[in-house]
Amino acid sequence: MAFAKVTEIIKESPAFTQLTDLAAERLGGKVLYATDDFFAEKENLILPTRGVFIADKYTDRGKWMDGWESRRKRTPGHDWAIIQLATSGKITGFDIDTNFFLGNHPPHASIEAIYIDNATDITDWENLAWKEILPKSHLDAGSQNFYECESDEIFTHLRLHIYPDGGVARFRVYGEVFKNWETFDASQEIDLAAAINGGQAIACNDMFFSAMGNLIIPNRGANMGDGWETKRNRTPNNRDWVILKLAHKGIVDRIIVDTCHFKGNYPDSCSIEACVFNTDEVINSDWKLLLPQQKLSADNIHEFISEVNTLGAITHIRLNIFPDGGVSRLRIFGKINK
Repeated sequence: MAFAKVTEIIKESPAFTQLTDLAAERLGGKVLYATDDFFAEKENLILPTRGVFIADKYTDRGKWMDGWESRRKRTPGHDWAIIQLATSGKITGFDIDTNFFLGNHPPHASIEAIYIDNATDITDWENLAWKEILPKSHLDAGSQNFYECESDEIFTHLRLHIYPDGGVARFRVYGEVFKNWETFDASQEIDLAAAINGGQAIACNDMFFSAMGNLIIPNRGANMGDGWETKRNRTPNNRDWVILKLAHKGIVDRIIVDTCHFKGNYPDSCSIEACVFNTDEVINSDWKLLLPQQKLSADNIHEFISEVNTLGAITHIRLNIFPDGGVSRLRIFGKINK
């Protein structure tokens, strides 16, 4: 059995937080069960952004809190919650965030994990063959509590234990998507850049207003903050850019650039370059033009098919926007190259 390596709590965001949050609700993660969520709903654990605090907001059960909060335990035992990851994956690290839980945070937590092909009919979560991947560990109040995981196994579900009760604002599970490409139908079109398939946003020159990773999450953007937006750039002939690592080496058939919600701040135009590279150190790579520069419009889905150049199989793409602005989603459709 592989156990987590528990380091001292890291107070600066570690490198693993740049990986995919496998538990994220907007990626498809779910909180299936909690022993108790009397004060604040279990589903809050995997919502976007850190929890917020509203001073005068109360419910009929007490103070409204943006997280998962159980009642004060008056019986033996402790509380726990079951999280179904959006996709199977290899876990690198955790953030157990107690933001705004100050006099009511749990002093300790642990995490167990399991791989389940189909969890539809499971009713007894307690007596499964769980594997401990984070031993009982200290939590600070009102803080992001980062811990590393050194398990090499692939998991689909986690059980977050809190000791003995209290509130956790958010739970992040950072790692790499696992997809069995050996059994995947290579004739099937797939979004090669999608986070749910294993695509990653790995570098950009600017993300002042919103994060580059939003480009490749499912669905259209919920609002203007749910995309990649750079600051206003006053440099003549400026170009902002973002680099995506594809989920699998593949051949591109069509591209969608969606400026949903970006109305007075969409880019004037865009282009896309591509390369084949074995690592992510691709900024100065030999880029080839996949999509020549195209005009964009406000709040619109732009689909490019005939405009896409035939390059063969690629591993990375670079989206360039001119001169700056916001893009909600980027879809790179094609077929994997085995």
